Amino acid sequence: MARRLLNSVFRLALLAAASMPLAAQASPWAEVGDQQLRSDIQILANAGVIDDITTHWPIPWAGIEGKLNDADRLNLPDYVRAAMLRVRAKLKAQIPGKFHAGAYIDATNKPDVVYGFDGLGRDKYQGQVYGEASVTSSTDIRIEAGAIDEGGKTKIMPDGSYLAQAIGNSAVYLGYLTHWWGPGWISALSLSNNARPMPQIGISRLDTAPFDTPLLSWLGPWQSEFFVGVLDGPRIDRNTGYAGFRFTFNPLPGLQIGLSRTTEICGEHHTCDVGDYFNLANDNGHRNTTNDEGLIDLHYTNRLGGMPFEVYTQLMNEDSNPFSHSDTSHLVGGSVWLPLDVNALRLTFEYTDSVPTLNMFGGPLEHGQAYNNSQYLDGMRYRDRTLGFSLDSDSRLFTAQGSWIDHNDFTYTLSFHHADISTAQNKLGNVVTAAPVAINEIEGRAEIPFNHVTFALEARYADDQPRPSRGGEAAVEGEISFHI
Repeated sequence: MARRLLNSVFRLALLAAASMPLAAQASPWAEVGDQQLRSDIQILANAGVIDDITTHWPIPWAGIEGKLNDADRLNLPDYVRAAMLRVRAKLKAQIPGKFHAGAYIDATNKPDVVYGFDGLGRDKYQGQVYGEASVTSSTDIRIEAGAIDEGGKTKIMPDGSYLAQAIGNSAVYLGYLTHWWGPGWISALSLSNNARPMPQIGISRLDTAPFDTPLLSWLGPWQSEFFVGVLDGPRIDRNTGYAGFRFTFNPLPGLQIGLSRTTEICGEHHTCDVGDYFNLANDNGHRNTTNDEGLIDLHYTNRLGGMPFEVYTQLMNEDSNPFSHSDTSHLVGGSVWLPLDVNALRLTFEYTDSVPTLNMFGGPLEHGQAYNNSQYLDGMRYRDRTLGFSLDSDSRLFTAQGSWIDHNDFTYTLSFHHADISTAQNKLGNVVTAAPVAINEIEGRAEIPFNHVTFALEARYADDQPRPSRGGEAAVEGEISFHI
């Protein structure tokens, strides 16, 4: 019932918006997936050009645009100014006062088992066409239609479609938005682009300006978002409700703190007591009927010897209390930008561990607890993919990655992954592999823009595969995107 109602609202809203006259401005957000744009935004934040709210995607353009307008008077190093020019170009392409359209197609002989912020296709092939514009000065619409091969079956894909209405300094939206909540480049523990976006309704702040009141101004620049969605499609517990909340703030120069909570609620085979969403104790004396994840992430950026760097961590608790039987998964990482010619080479090292410890600071291992739940048997997954970490439960991933953009805006990325997927002690299951496996993978990618077309070509080799497959395998993936 909830799914039918939500989908009916989407269709009526998108149809009504499509029939209205168009105005200036297109997408209100910098969206998940553009690795070079994310790197440039972090460089600008490190240099103090824009607010240091960079771990909460999609990022509203409004919080970036105003700061960039004042940046010309600053004395900036060449690599920072180059990053600023690229971000301005992306911003100008999003707000040219005209209709946008585009398409892409992605194909590979073997989808990548590690799916990061810059992930390409989720299966052997997928493709979409889209159109976006503003229907009024405060109403934005994007309509996408495409298809994806999911397990050998072709599925229609509306991913990326949305209708957004600005109300003051917030945008109320409905559609299929992709989120990335956290500082990691390769993984985000609770909410990432690993799974397709679900149908959702939400509200997000548009500007990151601090509070004016002395009581709250110490929080510094901040961003907040709340949405509710439906996990539709094939499931044991069909049409499960899903709620996500995140608050990100920058209280000290260089320090960014993110607090998140994601919840499964209602759905088939479950009572629907909305009041349980506010039951944060969830102990033996206060049992609730929801499946919750609570997160905290810390991100610090500064400069050392003139070189920007970042260090970060993210902790995900399978309950709202981080100190008492929280079953905590961990992510740690860091990056450094090495000026090279007029641009910078980004080197990133990241480690993700979804073998939870009993409490946030350690304790016995709680095998299989991440993403699994005794009440919601599908766990924190959507269409057979984890909503957060791409390797699912009881897995560990180490990544070393280097990425550089040349003077022609060609981007080159080289990555090494060592993945231990699942464990023998995990009795609750892992959707990536049928049995524990260790995989070493190396991958190289080139992204080449040419006028209105961008080519992405990636080659990778893994020395083993998720079970039941076995043995080393090479893969090639290509993506062509076009926009006007």
